[in-house]
Amino acid sequence: MSNELSGKKIAILATDGFEQVELTEPMKAVKEAGAEVEIVSLKDGKIHGYHHMEKGDSFDVDCTVEQADASDYNGLILPGGVHNPDTLRTDKNAVEFVRSFFKQKKPVSAICHGAWMLVEADVVDGRKVTSWPSVRTDIENAGGQWVDEEVVVDEGLTTSRKPDDLNAFCSKTVEEFCEGKHRKQAA
Repeated sequence: MSNELSGKKIAILATDGFEQVELTEPMKAVKEAGAEVEIVSLKDGKIHGYHHMEKGDSFDVDCTVEQADASDYNGLILPGGVHNPDTLRTDKNAVEFVRSFFKQKKPVSAICHGAWMLVEADVVDGRKVTSWPSVRTDIENAGGQWVDEEVVVDEGLTTSRKPDDLNAFCSKTVEEFCEGKHRKQAA
């Protein structure tokens, strides 16, 4: 276990219906690098993951998005799954929580359908981004440049396409969280 993220606190924004491995693998990577991790959600209690279409495990929520403040965190992870970001992007507090990381120039990592939250927060304009292919049109309509690559980093924003990209995604996420703030990253 390394300590490169020791003293850093990372938020994972998720709700019911997240792709489980897209939450557990990045969480494991940042914890192994020494970070404290909190799951932030729309409600208290537990949220439920999925293994594609099959119900997965439940996870304890540490804090609701109404209680959360981006200034308390050093980075943000946005897992995918179709239902998860589709629900989150309809919640104004969740959208503002994501936008706040960009206003504060903090690193953000989104995988798969998690990029929907970036579109909804209006932070992809002029950025190079990847995602699950069905999110491409939304990213392009929001002014982003969509590319089909395993992992893309653009001024503190790390994105990947799918669970098969998790090794590269987790590695770059830890690297960007180590680096911290980015002067050009702004909402």
